[in-house]
Amino acid sequence: MKVLKWWKILSIICILYTIIAGFLLPVPALPILHESIRNLYFHVTMWFSMILILSVSVIYGVIYLNKGFKYYDIVSAEAAKVGLFLGILGVTTGSLWANNTWGAWWVNDAKLNGAAISLLFYFAYLILRNTISDDDKKGRVSAIYNIFAYTMMIVFLGVLPRMTDSLHPGNGGNPGFGGYDLDGKMKIVFYPAIIGWSLLAVWILNIRIRMKSIIEKLHTH
Repeated sequence: MKVLKWWKILSIICILYTIIAGFLLPVPALPILHESIRNLYFHVTMWFSMILILSVSVIYGVIYLNKGFKYYDIVSAEAAKVGLFLGILGVTTGSLWANNTWGAWWVNDAKLNGAAISLLFYFAYLILRNTISDDDKKGRVSAIYNIFAYTMMIVFLGVLPRMTDSLHPGNGGNPGFGGYDLDGKMKIVFYPAIIGWSLLAVWILNIRIRMKSIIEKLHTH
């Protein structure tokens, strides 16, 4: 049996630590948020890992446009799928958090709506790939659309919420978490959580790339 690489072990350690410490260590006593602020260790960090993996997707898409090697398209496509999965988890945990703090599963918030639209862009990416049979054309069209989808995600998640009213911290004039409640007690869990979820996302991506590469080889023989 192959020995796990160090970053995989680190991922397991960080996630286990996040789950245990995230539920047991004390958090600031804040109005409205109360104990639900613990979701910061899951909801926000999953979004971070989603952005990381989708960044990998668009980068490899651009590389495919330049190089034309099938492997780069595989990485780009599988990264988009993993990123979409993480995005769904992010929306789900965000909806749970919204119900506990704002009293509704979904509210008319710029960042929430932007997140939903961003996910729809990536669902459309997968549908687009399935409508094109020629591999080279599929890779090139997908890569170009990927650049568009990634750009729109940055606009909807990082730009528009800061230009309009938003219930999310750090947007629409609201202070960011770091400005008023992400104290030392939370940072010792928050940062390992980012590392853990990000490495897990890379791990899942690595597995999917290997599976897809094997399937491609079988189809060519």
